[in-house]
Amino acid sequence: QLQLVESGGGLVQPGGSLRLSCAASGFTLDYYAIGWFRQAPGKEREGVSCISSSDGSAYYADSVKGRFTISRDNAKNTVYLQMNSLKPEDTAVYYCVADPLRTVQAMCAHTYDYWGQGTQVTVSS
Repeated sequence: QLQLVESGGGLVQPGGSLRLSCAASGFTLDYYAIGWFRQAPGKEREGVSCISSSDGSAYYADSVKGRFTISRDNAKNTVYLQMNSLKPEDTAVYYCVADPLRTVQAMCAHTYDYWGQGTQVTVSS
């Protein structure tokens, strides 16, 4: 069964950090761009950051630039999202998606039909 499993979410105070993981099972991530998306209560899902399969180039939404870093470890078949300087507005369920075709910008702007369970990130004092 092909699936991506998100983990690493939790409750953190404003200014804190979390590292999310997106682990693949049933397939290898090597040839896929991977994107992190989030959905806050009452809001549409948005692309946060996407990383290419080839050269590691990445796209970041303006709201997270300078605070979030996406990376991939193909040997571990996992993609990470390091989130620093977290703000209450980062509170959301975070999801990851794999795409073999789109560029990172196109991927982060795309609306996908299938999502995993996601991982909850709550930033609150």
